[in-house]
Amino acid sequence: MQTQNKPTKAFRIASLAALIVGVSAYFIGLYNAPMALNEKGYYFTIMLFGLFSVVSLQKTVRDNMEGVPTTKAYFLASAVATGSAIVLLVIGLLNAELLLSEKGFFGMAFTLSLFAAITVQKNVRDSQTTDKSCQTKSDTRGSDTELEDTTKIEAA
Repeated sequence: MQTQNKPTKAFRIASLAALIVGVSAYFIGLYNAPMALNEKGYYFTIMLFGLFSVVSLQKTVRDNMEGVPTTKAYFLASAVATGSAIVLLVIGLLNAELLLSEKGFFGMAFTLSLFAAITVQKNVRDSQTTDKSCQTKSDTRGSDTELEDTTKIEAA
């Protein structure tokens, strides 16, 4: 079994900052974009769908790596959802009446947001795993210490 190190505070903060910057930039750009409200709703939904799907996919992959039972159907659904979100954004941007620089901005903000969401989810999972293993070790040590103390008292 591979030992897990808890992510550093700096890495956790940088990951969360990247997520906040990416999502905020995307939504601010979307708010200011010269497009109809129904188009804005489309891009808003794509962002939410993308964030959910990548976190779900990452969790499923991680569960498989750690031996936690998962179904292939859920893994496949998560992978298809992630691919669909990306393809739908690309199709939308190709057909949008936006400047090429605006299309690039939305694509980069979307990519940054998805990557940061995966990283934040991984950091949360690693922190929880590390905390649980530390708690288990301290509980075991506590039991051993109590046993030693009991043995010493009985011997006296």
